[in-house]
Amino acid sequence: METISAHLAPTPSLDFDHPAVAAFAREAAGGGTERDRAVRLYYAVRDGVRYDPYAFRLDAASLAASRTLQARAGWCVPKAVLLAACCRAQGVPARLGFADVRNHLATERLRELMGTDLFLWHGYVSLLIDGRWVKATPAFNIELCRRFGVLPLEFDGTADSLLQPFNARRERHMEYVRDRGLFDDLPFQALATDMRRAYPKLVALAESSADAPRFEADAVRRPE
Repeated sequence: METISAHLAPTPSLDFDHPAVAAFAREAAGGGTERDRAVRLYYAVRDGVRYDPYAFRLDAASLAASRTLQARAGWCVPKAVLLAACCRAQGVPARLGFADVRNHLATERLRELMGTDLFLWHGYVSLLIDGRWVKATPAFNIELCRRFGVLPLEFDGTADSLLQPFNARRERHMEYVRDRGLFDDLPFQALATDMRRAYPKLVALAESSADAPRFEADAVRRPE
């Protein structure tokens, strides 16, 4: 039998017991039903925290919800952690989900740093709303979508919100290739081990003192 309390508790990564995370969740969620609150939180994290794979960090403290909120930028995993933490803070059961995805539109610089277009441990969130688990993917903020010609990923609290297979110009975009399952907390050691093995150049950049580029610079603004 599933224990819902495990999906509502704070953890070292989902640290909604941090005052800043609790306040952000409370202000962004507003009132209404759990679905209303979860949807508002989705958009607050999607658009209020800039997606940037060059903000990549690989220590457990940097992936905590409180640190992502402070930075207001992060890749898909810390953004998923922040959304899950905020939903738990508002009484909406949440789990972290992970999948390996192939990004057919990865930029040249990002492919060069990663050595591949396969993104391991792509993060999303699974939320229990009105008795059903639904998936929410808050990775790409709307401004980034406009720059890259990607359709913004919407979430209404009733249907799964997953990365689209095509962009706004009908070019192949995201392909899910492996489901890694659902977790009550961030499986940091497994994630870090795979990242260090698969992306040594990206990890080296993250651990160096060099200034990382901004991901927006990889694209020119395109019409919607």
